[in-house]
Amino acid sequence: MADSSFSRRGVFGGAAVLGAALTGNAQAQAAPLHWDRETDVIVVGSGAAGLPAAIAARQSGARVILVEAEKDIGGHAICSGGNIPLGGGTSAQKKYGIEDSADLVFRDLTDWSVVEPNGAADYRYNDREIIRAFADNSAATFEWLVAQGVMFADKAPDNAAATSTGNSAPREMHPMNGTWPMVQTGKPAVQPTSISGNGLMRPLEAAARKADVEILLEHRMIALHQNPRTKRVEGIAVHSPKGVTNIRARKAVILATGGSTGNVNFRRIFDVRLTEEYCGLAGMPWSNQDASGELAAMEIGASLWGTYNQTGEFGEHLSKPGYIGCQYGYWHLQWMPGSRVFDKARASGLHVTDWQDVILVNMLGKRFYDETGGYYTSNSYHAVENYLPNDYRNAKNVKYNPINFLNAAMAGIGDGKNGGGPIWAVFDADAVAREKWNPAPPNVDIAEGFFFSADTIPDLARKIQMQHQRVAMPPENLGATIARYNGFVDSGIDEDFGRPKPQHKIATPPFYAAWATPVIHDTRAGLRINADCQVMNTSGQVIAGLYCGGESAGGFSLHGLARCVAQGRIAGLRAAAETSI
Repeated sequence: MADSSFSRRGVFGGAAVLGAALTGNAQAQAAPLHWDRETDVIVVGSGAAGLPAAIAARQSGARVILVEAEKDIGGHAICSGGNIPLGGGTSAQKKYGIEDSADLVFRDLTDWSVVEPNGAADYRYNDREIIRAFADNSAATFEWLVAQGVMFADKAPDNAAATSTGNSAPREMHPMNGTWPMVQTGKPAVQPTSISGNGLMRPLEAAARKADVEILLEHRMIALHQNPRTKRVEGIAVHSPKGVTNIRARKAVILATGGSTGNVNFRRIFDVRLTEEYCGLAGMPWSNQDASGELAAMEIGASLWGTYNQTGEFGEHLSKPGYIGCQYGYWHLQWMPGSRVFDKARASGLHVTDWQDVILVNMLGKRFYDETGGYYTSNSYHAVENYLPNDYRNAKNVKYNPINFLNAAMAGIGDGKNGGGPIWAVFDADAVAREKWNPAPPNVDIAEGFFFSADTIPDLARKIQMQHQRVAMPPENLGATIARYNGFVDSGIDEDFGRPKPQHKIATPPFYAAWATPVIHDTRAGLRINADCQVMNTSGQVIAGLYCGGESAGGFSLHGLARCVAQGRIAGLRAAAETSI
């Protein structure tokens, strides 16, 4: 059956639905009396799970409509570093003599004995069923990406930026940017052979359009439609500039909405500390992870799954900012004035090359930890020396290190409220010279209160006022903190937090305070799925007609693109094989 033409007739006009449309909150609704559009498979989201799902379904013969809430495709993936750990015996691994197999991937990603120096376990809580499916599809997914036109750097799979990718073999490959404009700058990369998520998502977009996937931008899902009798998901409602549209899926709906980092109340299910001030999300403002897919599925009984992987203190789901003085300071992603979303980003930020050049203080103007401290580690190739699979000695041989910078930053100020509040990097004119910074717009965000300067320390403290600074910073506190720290520079010993040989006093005006609050990165807990990426309810039963993959799905500790692409492809293949209703 061909897709029916667009019609506004039959749009259900209830206040709840329009309210959902305006707020971006998806929910469940009974099937409408009239469908405005029909297709075989609907994919919600155009990121690293959504585009592979759409392409795979279309290549399997299904008609596909992909809806995307933003003005462009790509999701968080297009903003990423482009690290794709697909192993199991890929052609790239074989070319460079790297031995790997599906069984080895599975063993690595389910090894109960791998423990980080702070006691967190990378793989112990993974869902064996979906890890087996990933392992069995990993190599095939890599070859599939190549067939879709993704160009990978011609070098051996490596361990660059690897997070929970397994200890036994290097698996990460890196797509090259090519000549596509970078979302960060609006211009092509200086070197087309440089790597980023841009080199993954633009070829996939081209492949989707070539395959005749219909892509509807600025179409935000506001409801899943479920048949009240059969309980099968039969379609979605979307809100666009033209209004609300009901789209029927004759085979299935695939949720690839990208996770939940941008939904404050949802992310606090996993960590109550992550209140509103953690607003510098990786991938934003290109796209938001609003938990819309999870919430809509939960409305019809879907279960959350694998929550430890979100709360476990390993990997980069939280990190120190790589850029300070701006809201969006994720470590490798710097927004530049040429970007299409720079009006939302507002500032590029100042890259910190040496944390000895700043001190970090909380809302009260007090230091809380060694500023040079790192953040949570994770296991990947050769991270565990003398590795013995599933052996108690792997944990026994780990040297304990609490790695508590992030916990200290989020500890709060003892006022009985959740959330650590803003963290400010404080420095002086000499630090600006050492770092070669230009502390002025568009490098810093003064207008929205993410950067302040003053000629005296007391005046600097008094200036720090913005929406997330819930208490005024006492000028005497900041003054005492800096005086004490300067004394540590003289003595060479940080008596408070053990910073290695403090090097530079903060003494030369003007003085600066730059937003340096921890950044939330990826989502590693979400909806329960099975090996076929079918969504399951709280009774362990499949919700007919509903699939999910990537960061909206739970049970998998692996960070990044590989699980998204593999699960998206699995979901697309399985959805296309469904019997039409």
